[in-house]
Amino acid sequence: MDRTLLSDLKNHLNQEVLLQGWIQEIRNLSKIKFIILRDRTGDMQTVAFKSETDESSFNLVNNLTKESVVEIVGIPKENKESRWGIEVGIKAIKLLSLAGTPLPIDNTDKSQTNIDKRLDHRLLDTRNLKHQAIFKIRSKIVKIATNFFDQNGFTNINSPKLTKIGVESGAELFEVDYFGRPMYLAQSPQVYKQMFVGGGFERVYEIGPVFRAEKSNTMRHLTEFTGVDFEMGFIKDFTDVMDFIEKMFIDLISNLKTEAAAELQLLNVEHHLPTKIPRLTLDEAKKMLAPKGKKYNADEDLDAEGEKLICEMIKEKYDSEFVFITFFPWKVKPFYQMKAEKNPQVTKSFDLLFNGVEICSGSQREHRLDVWKKQAVEKGLDPETMPEYAEIFQYGCPPHGGAGFGLDRITQRLLLLDNVREAVLLPRDPVREKP
Repeated sequence: MDRTLLSDLKNHLNQEVLLQGWIQEIRNLSKIKFIILRDRTGDMQTVAFKSETDESSFNLVNNLTKESVVEIVGIPKENKESRWGIEVGIKAIKLLSLAGTPLPIDNTDKSQTNIDKRLDHRLLDTRNLKHQAIFKIRSKIVKIATNFFDQNGFTNINSPKLTKIGVESGAELFEVDYFGRPMYLAQSPQVYKQMFVGGGFERVYEIGPVFRAEKSNTMRHLTEFTGVDFEMGFIKDFTDVMDFIEKMFIDLISNLKTEAAAELQLLNVEHHLPTKIPRLTLDEAKKMLAPKGKKYNADEDLDAEGEKLICEMIKEKYDSEFVFITFFPWKVKPFYQMKAEKNPQVTKSFDLLFNGVEICSGSQREHRLDVWKKQAVEKGLDPETMPEYAEIFQYGCPPHGGAGFGLDRITQRLLLLDNVREAVLLPRDPVREKP
């Protein structure tokens, strides 16, 4: 007999079925025994009656433990008193794997177990259907984003994660002993994205690991995260990049509403579908924040509190969970960003804020070799030490721009999770090394 998934039982009423899964709950009475069975599609109440269930199976239930893996042969019937509307009468039960006791964590919805303890025993934690839903939604985000890139003429690339090229900040690099020579874990695919825009692909994207040696013990920072990075050539201006991101997020939320409807409902999450994302310059955002007591210098970025406040104000004014902040000071941005023609003190750059947190940064890149070299020197860098990067602009490179997202942070904000570590199966931060 082939296995039937719990979510498909409604199509097999009054028919003998084979079920396999984990025991979520057990209740033993003298003549009746209840087992809540769980598989990847949900949970279901199954019932063993002394008068109807195989005798050895009925007695076996007394020795079963929570999270044991079992196989049940039974008949699903309609039961309007059950919260599932269905109940499975057990004919026979077979033990496939006995779970040890006591369980190291409580993985029920009522659990008060803290996030660190849950992460120590993640394989038990993800058996909770709500926690599992987070990663099913995350998987759908990757699928939807990949489809959107493909539909818009992008080529997927896989850049090396062991590299000698670091363009963001040398202090943020993890050094690795590479056969006696120093190498670094990639903190960004930036150079490689630009390389292959110039290499003729025009539009490229990558979804892959990114490493940052930042000792930030916050609820939104990780030392290893999954980046969603893209670069696009032949743009007129950096607003082309923002226009693309706007369409991408409208497509993402629209598709999640249908493709992840069950998981979103389980987590009680609903988002307003945007039609247009408001755009503010950084100066405009600072002026809006001034009456709230937030004062910034001209060359300062918004802090976490400022991001949260500006999102609340935008939500109230425009009914949008998203907002673009544009034209950041040259002083706080990387040398490869293009300066604004009318005001070279700022760059053609933007951040995308979502529900109070920055989830994306992007810009138009400087593609003119002479200007690129000059800007590197302004930042205290020697262009001669970056020959592979410089080569991108030596043999004809189109105007281009791009952006980078953190998949973990997008998932966190979409699902309104308190800590970004809840959106990562096995997170790495300055303290956590395992599992």
